Amino acid sequence: MSKNVVKAIHRLTFPWQTQDPFLFCVHHLDHYPEGNGEMAPKASLQGRQIGMDFSGKDGWSMYHGEQVPGFPMHPHRGFETITIARQGYIDHSDSLGATARFGLGDVQWMTAGNGVVHSEMFPLVHDDKPNPTELFQIWLNLPSAQKRVDGHFKMLWNSIIPKATLEDENGNSIQLTVVAGDYQDLKPPEPPPHSWASQPESDIAIWTLKLAPGATFALPPANAGSNRSLYFFEGTTLQAGGKPVEPGHAIELQADAECLLVNGETEAELLMLQGKPIGEPVVQQGPFVMNTREEIYETIMEYRRTGFGGWPWGSDSPVHPKQEGRFAIHADGNKEVPTDS
Repeated sequence: MSKNVVKAIHRLTFPWQTQDPFLFCVHHLDHYPEGNGEMAPKASLQGRQIGMDFSGKDGWSMYHGEQVPGFPMHPHRGFETITIARQGYIDHSDSLGATARFGLGDVQWMTAGNGVVHSEMFPLVHDDKPNPTELFQIWLNLPSAQKRVDGHFKMLWNSIIPKATLEDENGNSIQLTVVAGDYQDLKPPEPPPHSWASQPESDIAIWTLKLAPGATFALPPANAGSNRSLYFFEGTTLQAGGKPVEPGHAIELQADAECLLVNGETEAELLMLQGKPIGEPVVQQGPFVMNTREEIYETIMEYRRTGFGGWPWGSDSPVHPKQEGRFAIHADGNKEVPTDS
């Protein structure tokens, strides 16, 4: 193991800092109360800046939602969103005509490409108990050659995402979930066809790790030249490559060296983002990520003119019926239902 496997450790901000080819990552954990029958919180909204509530008041936020929490219609161009829904539900609708309800470990992978408008609402479907909602949203850049591809929407249902429970030499468990990038015989579903992750040389890996108290895990080496970051978001103490790390910190690693993780006395969770850098200029303005300032200007003008194809839904923040299960309807009308629904 290289003595220099840990390149840097820094405190997590909002959103989390990432390395090329990733643009950023956010971790939302909201302890929503019971629903009020309309999938809105059964609680007073006084003291919140409705429409822009990131307060975390009482352990939850409304974000841009006015009744149901979430993110009403908004555009994207030039990158991908990867949404890992760990708890609760997300109601998705978009300008391609696709729509879905997913959650409970499902992952949505959306290539915005030439332009997609979508909404992501968090319906509080339970009226008799709390509605905790937890997700990661990861923005993965697209290379210039793929920034103007047609939008693409793909579901990775929880039942088809590879998972393994491993044991260290002392019998302590490590739970590994592989959203992208192989680990031994764990091979996740293919990413969208125009994703940077679909390129064999991209070395993209998105894993979550849950370490039992005292567990050790040797993170295997990746390709030289890739960027690798670990996000220690839950736990109390951890050692990475022999260096102590506090929770709420990111660890930048030398990707082509094994890194030994040694957990402390309580369960720990980490997210790993890894990939070969795209290595192109990045110019971002809000939800648009292009290579030049001129392309950003063109994007803004085009969105104002076309709305990226318009919005086919009757509301800026559509939600599905409360009793609806998990499903996805694609732009071509094809409907998917997960096998574990």
